[in-house]
Amino acid sequence: MTLIKSISGIRGTIGGKTSENLTPLDTVLFTAAYARWLKRNIKTDRYAVVVGRDARISGNMIQGLVNQTLVGYGIDVLDLGFSTTPTVEVMVTQQKAQGGIIITASHNPKEWNALKLLDHHGNFLNAAAGTAILELAETNDFDFAEINALGTITPIEGAMEVHVEQVLNLPLVKSQAIREKRFKVVVDAVNSTGGIAVPLLLEALGVTTIPIFCEPTGHFPHNPEPLKEHLTALTEKVLQEKADFGIVVDPDVDRLAFVDENGAVFGEEYTLVACADYVLSKTPGNTVSNLSSTQALADVTHQRGGRYYSSAVGEVNVVEKMKSVQAVIGGEGNGGVIYPALHYGRDALVGIALFLSHLSESDISVSDLRASYPHYEICKSKVLLKPEMDVDAVLTAIEKKYSDHDPITIDGLKIVFESSWVQLRKSNTEPIVRVYTEGKTAAIAEELSERFIAEINQLT
Repeated sequence: MTLIKSISGIRGTIGGKTSENLTPLDTVLFTAAYARWLKRNIKTDRYAVVVGRDARISGNMIQGLVNQTLVGYGIDVLDLGFSTTPTVEVMVTQQKAQGGIIITASHNPKEWNALKLLDHHGNFLNAAAGTAILELAETNDFDFAEINALGTITPIEGAMEVHVEQVLNLPLVKSQAIREKRFKVVVDAVNSTGGIAVPLLLEALGVTTIPIFCEPTGHFPHNPEPLKEHLTALTEKVLQEKADFGIVVDPDVDRLAFVDENGAVFGEEYTLVACADYVLSKTPGNTVSNLSSTQALADVTHQRGGRYYSSAVGEVNVVEKMKSVQAVIGGEGNGGVIYPALHYGRDALVGIALFLSHLSESDISVSDLRASYPHYEICKSKVLLKPEMDVDAVLTAIEKKYSDHDPITIDGLKIVFESSWVQLRKSNTEPIVRVYTEGKTAAIAEELSERFIAEINQLT
């Protein structure tokens, strides 16, 4: 059982001992720390925080604790109930709130949950803010509101509909062209809130939707991370229904992947590539992705006359880089599309709308669209951290060994070879070292991954 405290929030498994798992006491502690940070950094007569959750079994319990802690700190709660991460982000600004909390552990299995913390722009907190909240939690020194200053809880209805409407109003979303194509699409939402949000969007665009695992019960029918090995049911349904393609989202709907009409996985790395290609064809400019993402985005950006930039892993790092270079689109290779014309956050609904617009204008199949992009294969592996493992020492040793390749150390360790690369980094959310490799073929990427996993194990 695990509790991970990081600048990106608090994430852990449900049950067990305090300070070792995400227990009710830990939930209250970190919510109170966030509330105290909010009041310290924003001066206003009345505070409001938007709170929403995915469909995890523990979500109702965790949200109750979060809501009442905020009330006890004199903060009004704008309660979205079932929601998505990007919906909460959109609603923070729409409601003019001072912050937001999303209760979701994203791609983690059902025993996990987490608090994702937002600022008044609906963006994830930066490193300084996250560090400050962790420090406040350590002090355990809070000043709760007196009786006449308690906050209130106001249910907010229709937030997903508001989000969908804002997506449809984007100039690059070609609603009429999409309707004319009469697409038929299979949707896998792993029995979470994407089962509500994604069909809402598709039905508004005239897309025939065939849902599987779209009941928001929180009982995930397969591992919720949208990887090839978890998408067997989706690929089979696409072939059975002779659909144009399939869509899968993670439990909080900020990651997006596709399956083509032949049942082949489009590749979560290429979700952003396809959406960026479409956006760049209409609004030339710069793009950003993290160091763990495919080289294909840089290739497409250069072909469209723009400039590509990379950032450290983590949505907040991508967003900060996007703002600094005025990128027109960016994101992460895990299927996370960030389109600032709506908001600075990974958003599967925006990604779906841009992808459908691209397909409508290109008038080609999903498989042909995928074949039109530079081909790379990425391998994502992990090494479980052993209690005695000194990760920093291991990475330093490998950096020294490959010093003639000018290793990049802004986020873990990245070593670039002639036509391939490897990145080694300690996860912020799990007790693992991530090993990402990319090459022109799967064999090259897998061989490189195995080589560096062996090197890590030899050093521990």
